[in-house]
Amino acid sequence: MEPKDWKVKIAPDILWETMLSATDELLVVVDKEGYIEVISNAYAEFLNIDPKKAAGQHVRDVIENTRMDVVIKTGQAELSEFQEIKGHRMIASRIPIVKDGKTVGALGRVLFRNAEDLRALYERMSAMERELNSYKKAYGKINTARYNINDIVGNCTAMMSLKEAAKKVAKTNSSVLILGESGTGKELFAHSIHQASPRKNAPFITVNCGTLPEDLIESELFGYEGGSFTGAKREGKQGLFQAAEGGTVFLDEIGDLPLPMQVKLLRVLQEKEIQRIGSNVREPVNVRVLAATNRDLYAMVREGKFRSDLYYRLNVVTLYIPALRERREDIPLLAKALVQKFARREGVMVEGITKAAMDCLTSYDWGGNVREMENALERAINFVGKDRWIQVEHLPVYITGARSETYQKSGNLKEIVAEAERRAIVDTLLQCRNSKSVAAKKLGICRTTLYEKMEKYGIE
Repeated sequence: MEPKDWKVKIAPDILWETMLSATDELLVVVDKEGYIEVISNAYAEFLNIDPKKAAGQHVRDVIENTRMDVVIKTGQAELSEFQEIKGHRMIASRIPIVKDGKTVGALGRVLFRNAEDLRALYERMSAMERELNSYKKAYGKINTARYNINDIVGNCTAMMSLKEAAKKVAKTNSSVLILGESGTGKELFAHSIHQASPRKNAPFITVNCGTLPEDLIESELFGYEGGSFTGAKREGKQGLFQAAEGGTVFLDEIGDLPLPMQVKLLRVLQEKEIQRIGSNVREPVNVRVLAATNRDLYAMVREGKFRSDLYYRLNVVTLYIPALRERREDIPLLAKALVQKFARREGVMVEGITKAAMDCLTSYDWGGNVREMENALERAINFVGKDRWIQVEHLPVYITGARSETYQKSGNLKEIVAEAERRAIVDTLLQCRNSKSVAAKKLGICRTTLYEKMEKYGIE
């Protein structure tokens, strides 16, 4: 259908009058001689004149310090220039109106009625920028890898080989499956791989598949459209995969991921796209996936509890983190590093770990691995004596087997009784979260006596 010629049926002067009366901007239009054709009601009110009476007057007689006539002569626009009107330093723009190559008038517009308006806008914009930057920093702190390869403590052959492997796979975009018992440091390796990768400046988002409720996993990972289910936000929600755009998603406890979600995750790995709940559109995502588990995924595949196609897609590169009992030669190095970390954090002076205490640490099997050792040593530094050394008695009984250096060194009954009393006080304080009142009551002594015995045995 051919478009027909269209002509404005409303008179231009009525259009101008209607438009300028409806706006709250300070506008004025003059002809080629500099006479006002129309002025907005807001501008006329500011100048304290009748807009109808202003029409037909020369612009210099109505607006002080104007340069509208100059713009008409030069044909050059003047943008965001200062102009003082009625004692106000304003910011105005003047634009020539051109028809058939000739200047037939000019449009004047006041952008800010005074410099304070401009300053206020600048301050608002600056405040918004600062707020945005603070959100970015906060988001970065939450979603940034905190550890690198140098934070992984261990000089045994297996750990040195693993660290070298982590550096190599970090340079690629391949999926990595990190295996190992609970507490071996799987997440530490995931952080390190991201930090050593080209994606290090992009988000690093950790998802614990074992803690997310099954009915919320999909919406958390992939997001949803507004109103797609009861309780959904009206504006919808971005999923964690989209939030990690350009970066890395670390799926911890991947063995706990329900089978229906395994299918959707497989699509992300194969097609590099996600689909929000309630949406018919698939959206591309650029993320690297790292996964970890302490479960035997291969056995789960055989039992039908884990999809074989997802297993092989995740298992492009596998890193097996050995248990602490499998690398006992690293225990002294790791224990010293942990003691230094906790001592710095708590502001406590600790000289080190005695040989007898270290023997206990190296001979223990550490079912909870590094995480269990962290707990034991953090407990120990809270009860070091005046000599500032971690003794056997500062370690949990299940690690030491009820041994103590005092008992080993002497069979003197007085010393043995004193050591038993000291251990009872330390363990009770620990159980009572260092509450002296509760500990004294539990021990059947008054607080004054407890303080005296703490001083006697060097318990702080």
